[in-house]
Amino acid sequence: GKFLMDSEGEQIGVVTEVDTDEQVAYVEPDPGLAESIIQGYGFGSADEDDIEVAAAAVETVTDSELRVAKDL
Repeated sequence: GKFLMDSEGEQIGVVTEVDTDEQVAYVEPDPGLAESIIQGYGFGSADEDDIEVAAAAVETVTDSELRVAKDL
């Protein structure tokens, strides 16, 4: 999973899943160590406490992070 960062470079959470049809990324705002490791290998999935981030809110995408232009 990539990190979701705000416009000032602060980490918001870890992307757990991306729904390409809906153009939404699901972000775990406070992942534990085990969950972070699982997400890092791409084996996680969205759950009820994830934040939905619309593609329109994402300003840039790199190999390791998504960055939003404003606070969510």
